[in-house]
Amino acid sequence: MSTILVTGGTGTLGRHVVGRLREDGHAVRVLSRHAEPYAIDLRAGGPGLDAALTGVDTVVHCASSPRGGDEQAVDHLIAAARRAGTAHLVHISIVGVDRVPLGYYRAKLAVERRIEDSGLGWTVLRTTQFHDLVATALRTLTAPPLSLLPAGLSDQPVEVTEVAARLAKLAQAAPAGRVPDMGGPEVRSLRSLARAYLHATGRRRLLAEVPLAGRTYRAFRAGGHLAPGEAVGKVTFEEYLAAERVGGRRG
Repeated sequence: MSTILVTGGTGTLGRHVVGRLREDGHAVRVLSRHAEPYAIDLRAGGPGLDAALTGVDTVVHCASSPRGGDEQAVDHLIAAARRAGTAHLVHISIVGVDRVPLGYYRAKLAVERRIEDSGLGWTVLRTTQFHDLVATALRTLTAPPLSLLPAGLSDQPVEVTEVAARLAKLAQAAPAGRVPDMGGPEVRSLRSLARAYLHATGRRRLLAEVPLAGRTYRAFRAGGHLAPGEAVGKVTFEEYLAAERVGGRRG
């Protein structure tokens, strides 16, 4: 079995990828800012990164931050992977990074392009938003008694463990370039998702939709972040809420 490094291996997605790969018998190294022995900030790089990649056949790159630094991080990762002779770099990205003019999405697209031009064998998977991210957004949006939702928006949340299983499978295969997108099982209006969230948390709120302005909002409203033709996920938002027992939390 091969040696695989997972960046962001303690995060929402990465920890599940690590688990799947170990179940399949691979030697897995976890790289994260606070996880010894490979506690490394990819944005800073350094000699510790070379040590982490020594003898590594495949890297699954899950580390990312909306606060910035993803491009510097992947530059350091690619350079170290080249020095180590790593054969395969697998990267998780987001559906719509080439269609939605959001700053974080632009950075994710730039990361994709750096990987494509790296000279390494590579695989990129784009997915729709994870269930937990949608639930977190709805917790904020439905906090006031009158909950204001951006008008006309839909989402297609996908189960993170299903994404992890797909990434683990890709990591164990040959480099495949850009693979088909992965979306959740349903495209749902934001109002519908909010109602499901409120039902799970046992609360009542008045929901009102408010139109917003700007190119980013228009791109989301047009469905630039959706993959209705790739609705391959199985777990619905309601099933996620039930499994996570969201109603037992503060919501």
